Amino acid sequence: MKRLTALVLITGCSVGPDYEPPKREAPAQWGQPADTSTADLSKWWTVFNDAALNRLVERAIGTNHDLRIAAARVEESRSELAIARGYMLPEVNAGAEYTKSRVSANGQPFPNPQIYQSRYSLGFDAAWEIDIFGGGRRRMESASADLDSWIENERAVLVTLLGDVARNYVAFRGNQLLLAVLRQNVTIAKGTVDITQSRLAAGVATSLDVTRSEALKSSAEAALPPVETALKQTLHRLGVLLGLAPEALAAELEREAPIPSAPDRVVVGLPSELLLRRPDVRRAERRLAAQTASIGVAVAQLYPRLSLTGAFGLDSLGSADLFKWSSREWSLGPTLRWPIFAAGRLQAQVEVEEARTKQALAAYEQSMLVALEDVENALVAYLREGDRRRMLEAAVAADKKAVELADDLYRKGLTSFIDVLDAQRALYLAQAELARSQAQVTLELVALYKALGGGWETKGN
Repeated sequence: MKRLTALVLITGCSVGPDYEPPKREAPAQWGQPADTSTADLSKWWTVFNDAALNRLVERAIGTNHDLRIAAARVEESRSELAIARGYMLPEVNAGAEYTKSRVSANGQPFPNPQIYQSRYSLGFDAAWEIDIFGGGRRRMESASADLDSWIENERAVLVTLLGDVARNYVAFRGNQLLLAVLRQNVTIAKGTVDITQSRLAAGVATSLDVTRSEALKSSAEAALPPVETALKQTLHRLGVLLGLAPEALAAELEREAPIPSAPDRVVVGLPSELLLRRPDVRRAERRLAAQTASIGVAVAQLYPRLSLTGAFGLDSLGSADLFKWSSREWSLGPTLRWPIFAAGRLQAQVEVEEARTKQALAAYEQSMLVALEDVENALVAYLREGDRRRMLEAAVAADKKAVELADDLYRKGLTSFIDVLDAQRALYLAQAELARSQAQVTLELVALYKALGGGWETKGN
């Protein structure tokens, strides 16, 4: 027994590699001009100062089905960790048995009057596999890191949910604005048709002018259905994101409201802060830790496995004698098992875990690059779309002036009606593009906040 104790003390370390978190390498600055002050993104959607958006987000956090699935997976992983801990402790079982049997009177070498026999037994047994080489500790280490990875997965789902709610809400408001602009264009185009028909009746316009004005009106009307479809689709997506029927939010959101506007100051923080914040990067790191510990679990299978087993019970042929001290029986002793030959299966399993660890490391490194790419792409898209919106604002102002001038010249007979229609067509297109750009600027900012990985702090685990 002393030798066994010495063996446990000597070999009490855990086999397999000890995990060391890899370095997070990030550039010092972003490729685009950005405010790199420390960013508080725990409730980034509130920067838009839109009460309806805030309500939708809060409701989605409590009712979204994807988030509920992710939370249940965390609970599952916690239970798996408890199972891994349970393997480290002794297992104790209690049992009771009663049997009644009949033996053959002709199957005994001597006559046996005890043809019918009863047997009573009651006892306990215990077994404990001593974790000499740390396989059990590595299993617990892997399960703990795996739990952490599922917590980060839930956070990643929450980040995606926040971005999807904000994106679809902004798109919904953007489609409302665009639809209003297009309907106004239709109204103006109808007025142009009425004017040309009146001028035709007065003899100062041609049938070609009327036909061209009607064509412009039809083109303006044709732009409505796609936007109406997009409006409904974003409404339906919002309903499902909140765990509701697709049309459940129709009455709540039907009244037009402005597109949430971007704040004057957009803080993104440093690239190094991003890698510490993004749940998908954190999840990949935890998966790497879990997989590294799995190597130790596999290596431990190559070494001896020592178990202590014991049993104590009562056994008797009669119930009256069952609880007598003379009916006792017990056993105690260690069991040693050492896989001598397994056709390379155990070593191959170690190599499998090592290969999986290489994959997990590459996935972690890739997740960092993707995180940086997401922010760089979102940042440049937000900045350039802001430039485009300003250009479109100038274009709309110029096109309005062109329509006024063309109409004035046409009324004076100094230009053809086609110039008026061309000016109106250019104005319609510019107004529609400006409405789209106004929504797109905010959508790009939402994408930027989502890429920064904030918002998961609002829900604890």
